[in-house]
Amino acid sequence: MKFTKTNDLRKAYLEFFESKEHLKLESFSLVPKNDKSLLLINAGMAPLKPYFTGLQEPPKKRITTCQKCVRTGDIENVGITSRHCTFFEMLGNFSFGDYFKKEIIPWAWEFLTEVLEMPKEKLYVTIYLDDDEAYEFWTTLTDVDKSHIFRLGKEDNFWEHGAGPCGPCTEIHFSRTDEVPTNSEEFSALSDADKIIEVWNLVFTQFDGDGKGNYERLASTNIDTGMGLERLSVVMQSKNSVFEIDTLENILSEVSKLANVKYGDDSKSDISLRIITDHIRSITFMISDDVMPSNEGRGYVLRRLLRRAARHGKTLGINDAYLCNLCDVVIRDSKEAYPELEAKKEYIKKVIKIEEDKFRETLDSGMEILNGFIGELKENKETILKGADGFKLYDTFGFPMELTKEILEDEGLSLDEDAFNEEMKIQRERARSARKVSNYMGTDVKTLDAIPADIETIFDGYDNDALNAEVKCLIEGEDFVESITEGNKAIVVTDVTPLYAEMGGQIGDTGFIFNDGFKAQVVDTKKNIGGKIVHFVEVLSGELKSGDKVTIEVDKERRENIKRNHTATHLLDKALVTVLGSHVHQAGSYVSHDRLRFDFSHFEAMTEEEITKVEDLVNEAITSVTTVVTKVMDLQEAKNSGAIGIFDDKYSDKVRVVMAGEYSKELCGGTHIDNTGKIGLFKIISESGIAAGTRRIEAVVGKEAYKLVNEKKDLLKEASSKLKCSEKELLSKLDQQAKELKEKDKEIAVLKSKFATMGIDDIIASAKNVNDVNVVAYELKDVDGDALRDVCEKVRDKVERSIVLLMSANAGKVTICAMAAKDAVAKGAHCGKLIKEVSAILGGGGGGRPDMAQAGGKLPEKIQDAIKEAYKIVGTLVK
Repeated sequence: MKFTKTNDLRKAYLEFFESKEHLKLESFSLVPKNDKSLLLINAGMAPLKPYFTGLQEPPKKRITTCQKCVRTGDIENVGITSRHCTFFEMLGNFSFGDYFKKEIIPWAWEFLTEVLEMPKEKLYVTIYLDDDEAYEFWTTLTDVDKSHIFRLGKEDNFWEHGAGPCGPCTEIHFSRTDEVPTNSEEFSALSDADKIIEVWNLVFTQFDGDGKGNYERLASTNIDTGMGLERLSVVMQSKNSVFEIDTLENILSEVSKLANVKYGDDSKSDISLRIITDHIRSITFMISDDVMPSNEGRGYVLRRLLRRAARHGKTLGINDAYLCNLCDVVIRDSKEAYPELEAKKEYIKKVIKIEEDKFRETLDSGMEILNGFIGELKENKETILKGADGFKLYDTFGFPMELTKEILEDEGLSLDEDAFNEEMKIQRERARSARKVSNYMGTDVKTLDAIPADIETIFDGYDNDALNAEVKCLIEGEDFVESITEGNKAIVVTDVTPLYAEMGGQIGDTGFIFNDGFKAQVVDTKKNIGGKIVHFVEVLSGELKSGDKVTIEVDKERRENIKRNHTATHLLDKALVTVLGSHVHQAGSYVSHDRLRFDFSHFEAMTEEEITKVEDLVNEAITSVTTVVTKVMDLQEAKNSGAIGIFDDKYSDKVRVVMAGEYSKELCGGTHIDNTGKIGLFKIISESGIAAGTRRIEAVVGKEAYKLVNEKKDLLKEASSKLKCSEKELLSKLDQQAKELKEKDKEIAVLKSKFATMGIDDIIASAKNVNDVNVVAYELKDVDGDALRDVCEKVRDKVERSIVLLMSANAGKVTICAMAAKDAVAKGAHCGKLIKEVSAILGGGGGGRPDMAQAGGKLPEKIQDAIKEAYKIVGTLVK
């Protein structure tokens, strides 16, 4: 067999289908686009859904891809089995109404037997029970052994997912045994035993099903095939597991070295080695597609995988951060097919390192909480930790359930796993409800997205403020309509428009659509799922019908302001890279007529000095009065020129590159000014964190920046007036006042402490004897924490065998302090336990040592109730 290396197999597959006139598309991002039914791309066909549904015209009717995918539904099986992976690559070839069974069946056989030279006697084919057409093509167009073809039922060889397009499929399998099945039952048994493994699934989408067993043949049939690259490598490299193929074995060997363990010596450590090997691939690829660790959505998936891998490293004895270096192996072996990995290498490593360090802190804090639970269990003579407590550790603190179980077992305790799993189920339901219920192709199709594929909508507004156009269709509510009239809100679709549709962070244009008998204001311009440009309008006068001729005009002033902000965003991007480093990557943007917002990867808050430097660089680029040029280039030419940016149109021959001299070069489809000088002035409003490793800058330009400067000038004048000084003296005046206030605060604190101490005899007199311990529970008025502790200590020292509990309301909150004498502690007094229960009454929480504890509360009105309860609580502690 040829092409045994994984990277060679990927290349051979794509080149084979390119030779069959397929357009090769690069893998789409793992982050789905316009598909709320998926957190992450989990199948080769997932990014191509709009082409299958007809919502979007494919760039070519024949396409081939190697798509990176992540699935976490079977995460508990990863490492346990030899085949489950969270990350995998799916080879696929697709036909959108072009070729069908007659072509793909012999092509599949040709690729496997002639290109890869798989032994024909080892290949088996399954088809759907009633698919005589597939059987005919297999037996007449290939030389497969007829006795190696088996007919299977719907469960195995019919692809459908609810209502929608569906159809039979044929699967090609490879035998790893000398046993020869003679019927479908024997074949299925060998397949279930992994002695015969599925290699390639060819789906024939030829029916429209209603989900109730009724099928109508589609007018246009499609081909959708999928072949797991890792599974193919297992066959070609004669391995027993995906973890033994070259690319995964390289990772596993590196982990083995780090842990100083040998793969195959111990089943428990083997599981950890496999989990780490798989997870580091998912982690590396997800971060390269700008997924960041977080507590929700795909960020939660990433965090879970990363922490799971980190924990298994700890299980193997790897105590230091190591995943941040292990990703080097993934990048080295995959960068040829995925060059973005090498380009973002330092960024990927930094994100992983930060998350690893956080997790080590999490483990420390989680251990402290778990030890508290263990102490309570033993004190109450219980042996099972509540599922809710275990889930709190897992969900709130990121403490792995497996680790909780292991630590409990070491103490002779256990976790209520049924209750834990119930909590997990509730959480999953919450996550699932946050995503839309979908039909076959991933999203419920609205009228807006059902605009016929043959309607073309062209943007021609880079150099035009107004254009004549023809109305192609009208939508009102959820209905296509023939006309719209005065007072209506509607959607107008035309063949051409000068209005830019919201895209790439730039908001949509506004303007007017009119003719002699009609006028409407365009309040927004967007694109639907299929990429059609749609105008959202409010009809001001007259009537408009489908097919009418109209003039479309841009709101010029608003457009110019958007252009200023957009060009300034490019300058800001460059300035951030210059000041902060090459790890900075755009993570989102918003370009409006009155401001701009730019999200970027960075791992700490920017200093004032850095913000000033960035601002200065952008303003230098503005005052250089540099011509902004837009050129249309080949994609590769654009990359070679040093242009940066994210470009989603993977199949376009040409791209737009916006250049502000040599300062900034970016791929961009948006609108821009023709000279940096027209921006006028750039001013940063704020810099803040929006997620782990992601920062946000908000800024204004031009008139808005001038307005901001004037507002700050007016503020300075007002402040100077109130402080009765000049603007130059403002800082020294504020320093002087701050110093005076600090001195006065000290005086007030001393006075409060004296006042509190003056009533110490009254406090002592309130003591009550509880089981031979003197309990002092007392409320002081408007005393701060320091003074309260001081009084508490004085009372404790003056009352023998005492436990003292003092409380004071201040600014709507309660401060609580408790101290106990040594002889009271010897009798069972415990300040921490007392305060824990008392603070709960006061709407707060806290705890501490037996001899000293403090807490806070939110319910001052409950202080007297807490005092009454304090005596009872002490009664349960001292005997």
